Order: sequence, then C-alpha cells, then structure tokens
Amino acid sequence: MSDRREASRQAALEALVAVARRLGASSRLTTPVDDALLTAVARTAATVLDAQAASIAVHDPTRGRLVFVAAAGPAAGEVVGLDIDDSVGIAGYAFSTGQPLAVADVSADPRFDRTVAEVTGYVPGSILATPLTDDDGTIGVLEALDRRTGTFSLRDLDVAAAIAGEAVAVVRAGRARHDAAGLLRGALRAVLAAESEGDPLDDEAIDALVEDVVASLPGDPDDPTLRLADRIARLREVDPDSVELAIEWLDVLLRRGGRGRRSMGRSPRP
Repeated sequence: MSDRREASRQAALEALVAVARRLGASSRLTTPVDDALLTAVARTAATVLDAQAASIAVHDPTRGRLVFVAAAGPAAGEVVGLDIDDSVGIAGYAFSTGQPLAVADVSADPRFDRTVAEVTGYVPGSILATPLTDDDGTIGVLEALDRRTGTFSLRDLDVAAAIAGEAVAVVRAGRARHDAAGLLRGALRAVLAAESEGDPLDDEAIDALVEDVVASLPGDPDDPTLRLADRIARLREVDPDSVELAIEWLDVLLRRGGRGRRSMGRSPRP
C-alpha cells in the first residue's frame, strides 16, 4: 500500500471514529425505536376504536409486500411476521390508493383477502383500514378488526388517521437511523475512492475498515461524555420536564467556564 493511500486510509479511519463516537453518544440520548413502540400503537388503536384486534403493516418496497410488524388482540403472535402483496386485500387497497375505508361485512366485499385469516385462524367480520402516510408518501397500513359495538364510523376513520400518524413517526425514525449507517458507509467509500488514485477499496476492505473503527472505539463505561448522555436519557424517561432544567445548569457551567478562561488570560493589575 502506497504512503498516500495509507495516509488517506488513516485520515478516513480517524474521521469515521469521530463520527461513530458522536453517534454512539447521540444514540444514548434517543429512545430506542423498535417494534415494541408500534405494538403499543396497535394496542392503542384497538382500545380507542373499541376493536377486537388491530395491526400495523409496513411496506417493503424491494419485494412489493406489506409486512405485519405489530399487532394486538387475538392471534397477534401469528400475525406479526406475515406479509401480503401490497395491492391485495383491504390493506392493499388502503395502501395502493392512499384512501382509508371501513368495511362492515368483509364476506360481502370482493377486496377481502383470506391469506392472513387462513394462517392465523382469525376471520374478521368487519375491518377498518387507513394508510400510514405523510408528505413523503405512504409507508404502510393500520387496520382495526371487529368493532365491539356497532360498526366503524366516519369518526372512527378520523381517529384511526390520527393514530396512524403516530405510527408513521415511529417508522420514519427507525428508518432514518438505519439509513444513517448506509449513508455513512457510502460517504466513506466515496471519500476513499477519491483519495486512492483510481484504486478504490472494495467492499471487503470497507468492512475491514469498519471493524477497525469498532476496535478503536472507547470501551470504558465510565467515559464522562457517555455517562452524561446516559443520565440525560434516564432523566428524560422519568421526568421529561426536568431536561430543560438540566440544560439551564449546563448553560451556567459553560458561562462560568468562559469567565474562568477570560480571567486566566488577564494580566495582573499593578
């Protein structure tokens, strides 16, 4: 390996380590986004809509499928992990058209697909489906099954749309964090390619570099920066309002530190 390439590799390694450290501390300040949050949203939907069950399916664009990632109610365990064609069934209709709908009798609706019902053994009588959508597009579907009293109403569609908005926020946050790693890897590849005189590193070399980064990260759990991040994360969980108070304390320390540095730079008075 030429001296220039080795120098470029080392510079990129140091930059990546710095970014990884910052992301590591940042992740401690962010509540983990996982399917448990979406399960909570599904349970909320079932309760608020007075439904026997509810589910959330997220679109997988690479396969053209809606993947059920959270569910509440009967057969919830069997639903999670199943996937259906993104244009099939009542869920597929809501996703592909971007329109919410409520079906009072699924047996009389030709759009109803029995795939999930056959796998889980739970056959709904009525379904409400609303797309998970925002300004950037539609990313999935929220469904509620079998209203306990009466049938799903227009008001229920409005309520479901509000709940779907919460699900969108959870999904978008998770995707953003996942995409950040891919973007970082892509940026690293581009930088190294530009600095390697037409001899870019291959994927295996990129992976080796990432391993070097992992090995270079501090492993000391008592690192003060990470300890601070942990404390703020815990504070936000138990008393979110106190986070602002913590920020005010930090501002006081910063101002005090600034005055101390200015005092050290002054010449003694005669």
